[in-house]
Amino acid sequence: QVQVVESGGGLVQPGESLRLSCAASGSTLRVSNMAWYRQAPGNRREFVAAIVGSTGALSYADSVKGRFTISSIAANNTGYLTMNNLKPEDTAVYLCAAELDYCNYWGQGTQVTVSS
Repeated sequence: QVQVVESGGGLVQPGESLRLSCAASGSTLRVSNMAWYRQAPGNRREFVAAIVGSTGALSYADSVKGRFTISSIAANNTGYLTMNNLKPEDTAVYLCAAELDYCNYWGQGTQVTVSS
């Protein structure tokens, strides 16, 4: 059974950085694509960033371009989201979606709070 676990969230001040991790386990298959989403209280889940494993193609939401970087997918099915110059509006639960064998598996999320 595939499990996806995010980690690395926390409370930071505006302008600071965090690196989130996403680890998929329970399968011998490689994660083909990985994406990050976020959901703030009362808001819909929104796309943050994604990477296509086979090509390395990246995509980012306009709100995070130039500040967030999604890493390539490691052989152990782990990926990262590096977030720089964090803003209060980045506060949300960040969720990772890992695609294996054409199925998306979601983690429970990790809380990121940006506040002074």
